[in-house]
Amino acid sequence: MPILSDKAMNSVISVENLGKKYLVSHQSYTALRDVISDGFRAIGRRLSSPRSNASGIQVEEFWALKDVTFDIKQGERIGVIGRNGAGKSTLLKILSRITEPTEGRVRIRGRVASLLEVGTGFHPELTGRENIFLNGAILGMSRMEIKKKFDEIVDFAEIEKFLDTPVKRYSSGMYVRLAFAVAAHLEPEILIVDEVLAVGDSLFQKKCVDKINDVTSNGNTVILVSHHMGLITSICQSAILLDKGAVVISGDVDLVVQTYLNSTREREIFLNDVSASSGRPFIITGFDIQVDGRSTRNIVAGSRVTFSLQYSMCDVSSYIRFGLHVLDDYGRTICILSPNQQDPDFVHRLTRGGGGISCSMDQLALLPGRYHISIHYSAGGDGLSIALDRICTFDVVEGDVYGTGVIPSEIHGVIFMKGDWRFFKDGSARR
Repeated sequence: MPILSDKAMNSVISVENLGKKYLVSHQSYTALRDVISDGFRAIGRRLSSPRSNASGIQVEEFWALKDVTFDIKQGERIGVIGRNGAGKSTLLKILSRITEPTEGRVRIRGRVASLLEVGTGFHPELTGRENIFLNGAILGMSRMEIKKKFDEIVDFAEIEKFLDTPVKRYSSGMYVRLAFAVAAHLEPEILIVDEVLAVGDSLFQKKCVDKINDVTSNGNTVILVSHHMGLITSICQSAILLDKGAVVISGDVDLVVQTYLNSTREREIFLNDVSASSGRPFIITGFDIQVDGRSTRNIVAGSRVTFSLQYSMCDVSSYIRFGLHVLDDYGRTICILSPNQQDPDFVHRLTRGGGGISCSMDQLALLPGRYHISIHYSAGGDGLSIALDRICTFDVVEGDVYGTGVIPSEIHGVIFMKGDWRFFKDGSARR
């Protein structure tokens, strides 16, 4: 990989005008009569020009990355965020030396450990024990170094019972636990982690966050890619936002995350365009939020609010489940509203052909902030579910939720709860 000039010598990773180009082939499809006529024309072209190509395949240039420039200093925890297809994985593959850039220069100082996807660097036929040594060797560690860390790796991954089982029999969770344990415990100077942490449960994610903090406390560098903004802000000090292969903004993590969230807020969609293509017996075709009978996206905290949706039912199904997921601005689920949990006769109340469903709350128990609605639903008992992500964004503004004139703000948390407060004197009975 090309070496940068001395101007970036104080950085462990320096990227300058990086670009990665792929060639994408497109095959055009035509009617049979056109194929026959084109075939005769192609024969004539080959007779007159034997080198001509009549295959009908068009080759297009696609730049996954273009003019990407940034520096990462030693001990920095940096997040890389952006929508799907923004170029995040391509960037990490170049930094991990899995692929070469088409243009630009990259300089890396230090030993790199990469965890780009579940089971990277593992051999499926080898046991967990054998893969620890194999993966450690791939990362440049000596056998003595691996032995020294072996017990810590096994304990962290929680796979002692399956240590001598071929990893092809591991679940995805076991895979990622072992892969992360090897990468993080072999003391890399630069640790690159892709979205794989999403595979683990919440307890494992907490262990990973603690381990990443330990890695950086020793002066090592961490690069993390995730769609979970809460994870990014809890781990990283700075971030890079990519869009269509280019850097939109880099710097303080809160500023970069807020820029990314702002770019996705005006993304409300007409649900029938998404749902109708599913071919399911039950589809959701519309969604709205109302306060006092008026459609709104700005709600005073504590207001009576109604969530309503429209549906189309092309077939009777005895199994329909759905829930409204209320998310905060970082993608964390605040609560789930589901009629299946409150109404045993929910399915029987639906109308063939189409209708509406509403859910009203006397007080919206959310404190000021920006929130999002996602809808998850399934029908027909086939186990398949459809997720309509962030189909609606709304803001909750300050309000007198307790009726006392005291106005709680966003610093008081996410939700409010009214308690029945009692006061008593010493020695009196508590109620």
